[in-house]
Amino acid sequence: MSRRSNGLVAVWAEAQRQQQRRQEAQWRAGEQARRDQERQQRDTERAMARMQRERQAAYRRQREADARRRTEELDARMAELSGLLADGCRAPAFTPAALRRPEHVEPFAPGRLAVPVPMPDPAAYQPQAGGWGLGGGRRAQEEARARYERDWHAAQAAEAQRLRQLEDYRRQYDQWAAGQLAEVRNHNTAVEDLLRGLRDGDPDAVVEYFSAALYATGRPQGFPRRVRAAYDPAARQLVLDWELPGFDIVPEAKAVRYMYAADQDKDVARPVTQRRSAYRDVLAQSVLLVLHDLFAADTTGALDSVTVNGFVDDVDPATGRPAQIFLATVTASRAAFEHLHLAQVSAVECLTDGLRGQLSARPDQRTPVRPARQPGEVGGGVVTHGGEDEPDLFAMDPIAFEGLVAELFRAMGMQALTTQRSGDGGVDVDALDPDPIRGGKIIVQVKRYRNTVPPTAVRDLFGTVQSEGANKGVLVTTSRFGPGAHAFANGKPLTLVSGPELVDLLARHGLRGRLGDAAVPAQRPAPAEEGAGRTPEAPEEDGAAGNILGMNWSGGVALDVCALVCQGNRVLSDDHFVFYNNPRTPDGTVRMLSGFAPDRAAMQVVFEALPATADRLVLVAAVDPEADPHADLSGFTDARIRLVDESGAEQGRLEVSDGRPGETALVLGSFRRRANGDWDFVIGGKGYEGGLEALVREYGIEVA
Repeated sequence: MSRRSNGLVAVWAEAQRQQQRRQEAQWRAGEQARRDQERQQRDTERAMARMQRERQAAYRRQREADARRRTEELDARMAELSGLLADGCRAPAFTPAALRRPEHVEPFAPGRLAVPVPMPDPAAYQPQAGGWGLGGGRRAQEEARARYERDWHAAQAAEAQRLRQLEDYRRQYDQWAAGQLAEVRNHNTAVEDLLRGLRDGDPDAVVEYFSAALYATGRPQGFPRRVRAAYDPAARQLVLDWELPGFDIVPEAKAVRYMYAADQDKDVARPVTQRRSAYRDVLAQSVLLVLHDLFAADTTGALDSVTVNGFVDDVDPATGRPAQIFLATVTASRAAFEHLHLAQVSAVECLTDGLRGQLSARPDQRTPVRPARQPGEVGGGVVTHGGEDEPDLFAMDPIAFEGLVAELFRAMGMQALTTQRSGDGGVDVDALDPDPIRGGKIIVQVKRYRNTVPPTAVRDLFGTVQSEGANKGVLVTTSRFGPGAHAFANGKPLTLVSGPELVDLLARHGLRGRLGDAAVPAQRPAPAEEGAGRTPEAPEEDGAAGNILGMNWSGGVALDVCALVCQGNRVLSDDHFVFYNNPRTPDGTVRMLSGFAPDRAAMQVVFEALPATADRLVLVAAVDPEADPHADLSGFTDARIRLVDESGAEQGRLEVSDGRPGETALVLGSFRRRANGDWDFVIGGKGYEGGLEALVREYGIEVA
């Protein structure tokens, strides 16, 4: 080969070697990247596995901690049950002082009304060109003087108004303070009457005082509070049936363990013998604690002895009917009881051996004992609370009904006494909630009505709460409240308890009562206070009168106000959409009104007669597209609904949301039926840009 050919071969060989080196370098780089990626993936997998293990360990620790916490709760519950008597003996004894109220009135505090209105400073009104007495700038001087005189007169008028308001407020305070002192003195007078009756051995006073003592003392959660008592003045003996807790008061589980393999908690059962023994001990402690509380509260020496019969509610196996099964009974004289050191006794032995009482050998199986003496066996002057039969609240004596309500408040952990008998506008029950945060003085009024309670009764209660400086007012009735009553009570320290709610509360706190043979009948509202003139436009049709919903708003926008009778968010039918082309529902319970001054729109609603399937009455407003084709709801402000009864008396006002730019329809709010049959108002606020058509489509109305 020629030298030229050899040179080309060498160049080609070198190029091949360089290409091979580049390929080897690329392969090595790829291998390194692959190894780096695999190493990174392994590191990621190890990190994820480590995180998974840590999460599993944390989860296991959490579940184990939850199991330990539940076990600690079970141990604490058992400690609470075993220390029931000792803790009760350490608690302060109930005394008559707990019933009295201090004659203390909050001092007069006018706030900003006590600060005089500042008068304008003449120096601040000097014109820029110089003082009033200098030459030149006469116009500026006159304007400055005019401003000063205008502001001075305005300040003088504001100061005069402040003084008038201060005088009015002082007069109101003096009236309130006098009423407050009178109420406290009346209450203390009632307490003194009760204590006088207690000293005289009056059975009513004795039972009421010692019932208050029992209800004022603390009991662990789950312990019932129901008593039936009578006083024998000849023997100076109080005889009472006291409800005992059921077998479930002792926890069935002894501990809780977390089973990791199954990922679930397992209750470790408490041995049956241990549970039975603990239950007998709890029953014995409960009876002894009742004796302790009664004798400790007896500061007048009214009790020579006490008979306590402890019972539980169960079914009589002979008749299959509900019955009271007595599991413990004891009669203890004061002399015998005072020799006991209760904090250190064995409760069962103290009850059965020390006091010669009886305690069921197998209370878990409801093995009964025979009571030594029962309240019904006491002679004249018997006063009972509760009983086997549920009393008809409608047929109860009014005084007995007030006493039952007071007993309910005591069962709820409050102090409560019925007051001196007076008119319906007075205070029926004085209650005091000892809770340091939500507690305080509570005024209770009791209305044993069959008709719907009028809003005037709620207004009267609010006035009493204000005049007496109470923290809260409670109105209890056997009937129901209309929307006007709920509207007035909204946002105020008032609680309305209807008949069905009262029956439920009685049952939940171990008391009894029923509303006749059926639920509270739906009745038309009672008339408003006397003297209220009937509005000429207030309609009545076919003898059915209802509430008037008068609607007002600021702004010049023309609106159509409509109503939908709904079940949930669906209108009952197209005929239950009340608007300008359908001014009433088929049954007439909702219908539009015209000319109901001073309202811009109005409807009549007979809430009690609305269909049973209806649970909502929705009020809406929409721009009238013919009157204001280009308007929106930005001019819909200061909107409100007046609730007016059939006599024309205003029951309350409901505020609704303002409109917003771009929206042409708005849900004002809805009246919603509560479980007890009352109607509450819930504010709306949802707007629609598509007008009334877009709104009603959401409620199931097809618009052609």
